[in-house]
Order: sequence, then C-alpha cells, then structure tokens
Amino acid sequence: MSAMLPTLRQLQYLKLLAEHASFSRAAEAAHVSQPALSAGVQELEKILGAPVVERTRGNVQLTAVGAEAVRRAEDVLARTEDLVEAAKNAGKPLSGRFRLGVIPTVAPFLLPTKLPGIKRTWPALRLFIREDLTPRLIAGLKAGQLDAAVIALPYSSSGVDHARIGDDEILAAAPVGHALAGTGPIPAGSLKAEDLILLEDGHCLRDQALAAFHIDPPKGDDVFAATSLHTLVQMVSAGLGVSFLPEMAVRAGLADMPGVVVRPIAAKAPRREIVVAWRTGSSRAAEARLLAEALTLD
Repeated sequence: MSAMLPTLRQLQYLKLLAEHASFSRAAEAAHVSQPALSAGVQELEKILGAPVVERTRGNVQLTAVGAEAVRRAEDVLARTEDLVEAAKNAGKPLSGRFRLGVIPTVAPFLLPTKLPGIKRTWPALRLFIREDLTPRLIAGLKAGQLDAAVIALPYSSSGVDHARIGDDEILAAAPVGHALAGTGPIPAGSLKAEDLILLEDGHCLRDQALAAFHIDPPKGDDVFAATSLHTLVQMVSAGLGVSFLPEMAVRAGLADMPGVVVRPIAAKAPRREIVVAWRTGSSRAAEARLLAEALTLD
C-alpha cells in the first residue's frame, strides 16, 4: 500500500503559516476558518510523522522538519501553478498572466523602449512587472512567485536557466573639471576607491564594476551610496565623486545633464551580460526565451 501523501491544500496552509507566523493571519490569507487551517496542519503532521510547527504562546515557529517541508512545498506549489497556466495557455504562447522581475539598473532603460512592441506582438499577454534586486528575484523564481526575471550576469545561481538579451558596457561618469573628466578610455589604475560613489550594497552593477577594476568593496559607513542610478548621476553632477553607469542608461539620456562627463573604461571595457532567467524545469521556459528575443538590445 502506498504511503499517504499531503494534499496541495495542506502544503499551502504550511506555506502561509511560514509567511504570516500566525494561525489567524494564515487562515485569513487562505480564506478558511482558523480551526480548518489548524486541522489541515495537524493532518499534515500525522502524514509526515513529525511536528512542523512549535506552538508557543502567540508565536508560531517552524520546526526543522517544517522549514524543510516549506522549502519543498514551494517547489511543488510552483510546479502545480505552472501546470494550470500551461494547460490554460496551451498553444498560445505569451498569453494570460506572466510575472516578470527586472533589476532596477535595467528596468527604467529597457522597458519603455521594448514594452510597446511586446504589447503589439502578444496582445493577450498580461505582464506583471516587479522591480527588485537580483537575490530577491532569484528567490521569487524558485518560489514560483515570478515566471522569469531580467538580471545581469555574472551571477551564480543553481536551478536557474537563462537566455541572452545582450551586452551592456559599463562606463565611467565624472564631474566636469575632475581629473578623470577627459576624453578617451580611462587609463588602467587611475580609479581610486576613495573617489567612487556607488549604488548601495545589493546591486549587482556595483559588484560587477568593482570586480572589473579589482577594487575591494568599501567598508564602513563613510561611503556615499545611492539607491538608484538617477540619484547617482545627481551626485556626480554635484561634484561628489566618480561613478559607473551602464551604457543602456547613458543611451536613454540619464547622463544628459550639465556637469557630467561619460567616458569608456580601458580599451577592454567591462561589460555585464543582460539575460532573461527562469526556474529550471519551468513550463514557461519557451515563453521566457521568446521574451528574451523581444527584449534583445539593439
């Protein structure tokens, strides 16, 4: 006789418990009564033969078994959602809901030029866009909250496949009058860490640019950090330091302001590769590839 298996509903209850850390809020999110949710979780514990939550006073903590079960349940639930979407859209690529993550150093420069064409080509597509940093986008892909994500390589992650959109050169931006505000490529070794203004930690562009210059990431709080490329350019324009900009942002006119000089970096310019990534095994891989073609950098 085969072992009893948990139901998708029980796995969903567990996932919601992990997210909300409260039986009442998880039940609300599942649109069921709290006793129904509790019973479902108890049933799951019977099937697994181990407790999944520690019920301390007013505080819900997952056990080690519970945490591992949630990790695996996310994958099962993501694949089940995939199954439903694939059936609904069989034979109709890029129709219905498609959740696309995009990193902030790409979204404002790539999307405005590309989205109108995508809308024309796939009028039945309902594209939901979420802008976030790479680690969170990858986590979203793996948890089934996103169907694909536009990210920049190099970035190492297992369980994710990708299709290329194109290369984006990393350029330097300096204030007018600065020693580096000349013309032609910047000579190697002339960029100093103390001159740099960077995006705040967590942006892949920051890590990729620093790696290209063999500069160690600055430590401590005495470093200027911007939350966006727009702020970064304002800071350069104000003479606060030198920074890095992706070519797509410069092409979109981001650096068109008085006081900012943009220069290529060294003859062998550092680049980042822009790709569309998806969870390995996703039923929407073919559609992600289609999107990558539609988003190709000119």
